[in-house]
Amino acid sequence: MPREPGAEPEAAPPAGPPAEPLLEPREGVPDVVADAAALERVTAAFAAGTGPVAVDAERASGYRYGQRAYLIQLRRAGAGTALIDPIACPDLSGLDAALADAEMVLHAANQDLPCLAEVGLVPRRLFDTELAGRLLGYPRVGLGSMVENVLGFLLEKGHSAADWSTRPLPDDWLRYAALDVELLVELRDALHAELEAAGKLEWALEEFAAILATPPKPPRTDPWRRTSGIHRVRNRRALATVREVWEARDKIAQERDLSPGRVLQDAAIVELALKAPKTPAELQALPTMRGRGARRHQSAWLRAVSRARTLPDRGLPEANLPGDGPPPAHRWADRDPEAAKRLTAARAVVAALADEHSMPSENLMQPDYVRRLAWTPPPESSASAIGAALRELGARNWQVELTAQPLARAFLRLECKGDV
Repeated sequence: MPREPGAEPEAAPPAGPPAEPLLEPREGVPDVVADAAALERVTAAFAAGTGPVAVDAERASGYRYGQRAYLIQLRRAGAGTALIDPIACPDLSGLDAALADAEMVLHAANQDLPCLAEVGLVPRRLFDTELAGRLLGYPRVGLGSMVENVLGFLLEKGHSAADWSTRPLPDDWLRYAALDVELLVELRDALHAELEAAGKLEWALEEFAAILATPPKPPRTDPWRRTSGIHRVRNRRALATVREVWEARDKIAQERDLSPGRVLQDAAIVELALKAPKTPAELQALPTMRGRGARRHQSAWLRAVSRARTLPDRGLPEANLPGDGPPPAHRWADRDPEAAKRLTAARAVVAALADEHSMPSENLMQPDYVRRLAWTPPPESSASAIGAALRELGARNWQVELTAQPLARAFLRLECKGDV
């Protein structure tokens, strides 16, 4: 109810008890599993354990090439916590077989599933605590925030961006890693109960199954086009320079097992494309080339710039790749005004439904599905036709059940007004 003018503001609800810092794992920090005998003991212990298995992985993003795991943490009732070095033990298929019937609990599963699959650990059943938090409408869904708000404990998150390829791993890093799975099953249990009470458990189970059923993404076409700042590059020959330097950097990064950004920053690639230096002196005069890492491979950058300079026109990249979907939404009003009106109406429907069900719009319906539906709607604006179109795009049953009828009504209103 709105406050009367001049009334005193309502008092904020009393704060709950302060969160309790979680400083030590219950059974202490286990030794890192780094040989076949230790892995065999852990496999037997986890096979004999009960209930869901908490799983986490630490990578070395920003330090090493690729997204491989450098530490894997697991916890299960009856087995305790295990910290596994996947560099020393790169094949976890035996552990995977022992856990084939267990539900695995991860936080933000999409981040860790690829690197777990690389070592043979592939969940058959999944509970994603981050996604559960989104469906329940939690405003902050990081692991630390969820543990604090749901369970009342404070997790220390100071080592999340560390270089986990470091060997040996420092003791405080290992403690941090063990604590990341310490309460993950308890968090899962609390969120499971909340989902059930909110009538959203089946929605969550559909989402978890969809994550597991989604095949790995194919390699991106022309990954060099994702260079940060490439929008400043205006012509095809300069784009060729971006491509040549990016590919040279990627080769060096892969050979040295370094994150590409530690070999040469994206800003330097763009500057090389814009300035096209011909000599070491011209290259060294560029502001982005003054770091030791950039200068170490200056001959490789000059060769890449030279290759781009001498390419025939037929070898230059196109300014833009043809997309497989609708154009950017800001162009719709000129290219297809009716589609632009459908998109506005569809977004309003999804936003209202998301608000009603206390979740982010993008979790109620993927924005790409909304755009594609508005750009290429089915021949008739019926709930069944729109539902079929959404399912074809990949929407889950619960999403279709919530949105198909309201979207159909919105599209029909536009048609009745003569706007479409």
